[in-house]
Amino acid sequence: MSYPHARRRLKRLVTLATAGAILSLTATACASSSTNSASTAAKSAPAGCSSPSGATGPGAGATTIGFIYVGSTSDYGYNEAAHAGAMALKKECPNLKILEADEIPETSQMATVAQQMIAEGAKVIFSTSYGYESYAVNLAKKYPQVAFLQQGNYITPPLPDNLNTFFGSVYETEYMAGIAAGLATKTGKLGFVMGFPIPQTLLDADVFELGAQSVNASVKTYLTFTDNWCDPAKQADEANTLLEQGVDVLTQYQDCQTAVIKAAAAKGADVVGYHYDAQALDPTGWLTGSEWNWGPLYEAMVKSILAGKFAGSQFNTDYSLGFAGSKTIPSPMDLAAFGPSVSASTKTLIANVKAKVLGGWSPFTGPIYNQSGKLEVKAGQVPTAEQLDSLNFLVKGVVGTLPSS
Repeated sequence: MSYPHARRRLKRLVTLATAGAILSLTATACASSSTNSASTAAKSAPAGCSSPSGATGPGAGATTIGFIYVGSTSDYGYNEAAHAGAMALKKECPNLKILEADEIPETSQMATVAQQMIAEGAKVIFSTSYGYESYAVNLAKKYPQVAFLQQGNYITPPLPDNLNTFFGSVYETEYMAGIAAGLATKTGKLGFVMGFPIPQTLLDADVFELGAQSVNASVKTYLTFTDNWCDPAKQADEANTLLEQGVDVLTQYQDCQTAVIKAAAAKGADVVGYHYDAQALDPTGWLTGSEWNWGPLYEAMVKSILAGKFAGSQFNTDYSLGFAGSKTIPSPMDLAAFGPSVSASTKTLIANVKAKVLGGWSPFTGPIYNQSGKLEVKAGQVPTAEQLDSLNFLVKGVVGTLPSS
């Protein structure tokens, strides 16, 4: 089996029951439906949520924003996190109309939906899945006055003046979540249900184990693969197999979280989340997790577009943000809220590590050894971003075998 390399997301295919499903758009707006609603909302909108007089460029003057998702916006995972970001934008800019379409596969159907949104007045399109890339590029060329924000991957510059590609790094928060897991386990066995063995997922599994080792030297992380980003039945099977082996804390790298969290809850195991704060699924066993917080970044992008300052700006480029973000671009990644079983001392310890990361420290600082004991990162050294993006090994303490490619 081959695994196509993706710098931040692997391509995922979602099958729709009928092609007609792509025509279902959910329009959300805070303004009244009266004939005066648009002008009333515009007058009350926060500063920066409408274009000033004379603003030009892709997306300038936008009053409608479109969001396209590859999965369900109620998946307690990647797509629901993106939807939450759209709703945060709506709250910040109530004068803007938000169009949403979920469960849109990474095929030409994405372009069909985007063009329908544009026909409905959208001048800004957020395409939030890796496999939308080629369609976003072609659409950007076809509609130069529409701003396209492609989430999940990178395109070799130069980019069109109306296109942005972006994502975020997760491994810093995964290290912190590993600390919570390492202190919570009683059996010394953690479980990690992974979709595919690509560099980003392997890095997350590695730092999860390293975080756990930092507080529990004998802990091990047992790794399994589903070969899918959202297959609840397979996720449940893999989770239950790990639980039967004595694992008492489960985590995952899946787009949807429900199956793994419910499997853990049924056996009284603790759980660490991914993509979205899903504590509601298991209030007792939830420890914490890595959580996308897209709202501030979406808002900053849209306000730049409305101001006519998108082309050639900090947003009109390729980038990925670490946990600390940058001086001018807010990071989209955060650590989810703690569950009730996490002690005050654990919270303090993780807060101290968080401060170190924000100060520039990397959880992947050497020495780091692989499963066979070979030194991969020398003491005191930190791999470059490019090296992390091509990582292909599991650290000592991770139990599992990488599928042959």
